Amino acid sequence: MRIASGKVVDGRIELDAELPEGATVTVLALEGDGTFEADAETENMLLEAIAQADQRQTTPMADLLSELRKRE
Repeated sequence: MRIASGKVVDGRIELDAELPEGATVTVLALEGDGTFEADAETENMLLEAIAQADQRQTTPMADLLSELRKRE
């Protein structure tokens, strides 16, 4: 998985990075100040995930999304 930022110009997304042709992408659009609130359990899960990423231990996106859906 790669992360790229960009902006919408004339209804199209212009990225600040190159992605391979045919790449599947997911777009998250920030609203307002871009903040959110998380309960203690979610915050702990996010902090643990950040620590794992810092140690180059990653989780496949499908597994992460599945885990988040279970917590809803």
